[in-house]
Amino acid sequence: MLSSTMQSLELREQDLTEMGSLIQSRVVLEVSSQVQSLLDSLDSATLDIGVTGESGAGKSTLVNALRGLSDSDPRAAPTGVVETTAKPMSYPHPSLPSVQLWDLPGTGTLSFQAKQYLEEVVLERYDFFLLVASERFRESHAQLARAVTAAGKRFYFIRSKVDQDLRASRRRRTVGFEEDQVLAEIRADCVRQLEKEGVAAPRVFLISSFQLHCFDFPRLQVTLVEELDGHKRHVLFLALPAVTATAVRQRKEALQRHIWKKALLACLVSALPGLPLQLSVPMLLETLASYRRSFGLDEESLGGLAQVAASPLQRLQAQVYSALGRELSPVVVQDVLNKAALCGQAAAWLACTHLPVLENLVAGGISFVAAYALLHNALEGFAGDAQRVLEAAYGTGDGRALGSPCYPPDLGFLYG
Repeated sequence: MLSSTMQSLELREQDLTEMGSLIQSRVVLEVSSQVQSLLDSLDSATLDIGVTGESGAGKSTLVNALRGLSDSDPRAAPTGVVETTAKPMSYPHPSLPSVQLWDLPGTGTLSFQAKQYLEEVVLERYDFFLLVASERFRESHAQLARAVTAAGKRFYFIRSKVDQDLRASRRRRTVGFEEDQVLAEIRADCVRQLEKEGVAAPRVFLISSFQLHCFDFPRLQVTLVEELDGHKRHVLFLALPAVTATAVRQRKEALQRHIWKKALLACLVSALPGLPLQLSVPMLLETLASYRRSFGLDEESLGGLAQVAASPLQRLQAQVYSALGRELSPVVVQDVLNKAALCGQAAAWLACTHLPVLENLVAGGISFVAAYALLHNALEGFAGDAQRVLEAAYGTGDGRALGSPCYPPDLGFLYG
């Protein structure tokens, strides 16, 4: 009888162990599902940008520039000296297809009617408008601005081709030419004309689509990001070309805010019973590939920048120093992951202390700390690479490297 009782207790203990494992698996799956849902909602946020304005103002060229493409790229919107857009055409961002730039038909013809025009292009479709003008302010700009404002939509007035304006002004003013003064005059005239039409506090930006790193494009980036909310702000941050050192730094910081979600998901997947550890490596590889594209370090992006900046591709490629920037493969990722695990050992105790649920995950599989360190240090390296590439292409930057060697990442978010 005693033997039977002991056997029964052993069976119960085994049942309890199996039940515990099952509960743990279900908890891990539930947490994984919730984290994946957060990431999906972030990555799938849609953004529709309407680019409108007078015929010949450079709308299509601006659309291409915002997508990081030259006009000669096969994926580029058609451009020309005459109006090439007869109906609204949607052009997805090369690496963020949920961001759509709409090249809208040109305005400024004798038959143009702003209200009818906005009805035809389906006003409600767009999150905001870029109203593009060149050379001088026209009545069609005023009509379009009033109609967009009356419909409750935001618009940003883009004075394009300012590089051409500066060259023309330099030829006329052989003595006493000052670039800043000419730009201030152009900006003030646009603001005055819009205010005269009843537009309060108009946002005016002077831009050259062939020199996005110059003039007001960085200020436009900051304004757009500040005035969008939530996930749309995030995808716009990643979609607009990072053509200055400041933009690169801000992009790095935006991505760093979500590293913990990516690291936690990879960690949870590696901890699920019955699933091979290698499943986490492709997940991390995909994340790293998206980071690299975001900084314009993949082969396609570097080729596009070489065309836009008229810079030799080999010169740009030579500025990529980080191991993951040069090559992304499962072998390289696993190697860097192993090094990141050693690099993050000093922080593992903090992770277990402040988030006890991570205790088992840190002990086996791909630990949260190792995955976090991998992604954190990869972003630092990519940002440094991106700044060097920009300096080689445009001569921009503040001379400070953004990358840093491997070190235990800041786990301050664990404290709330």
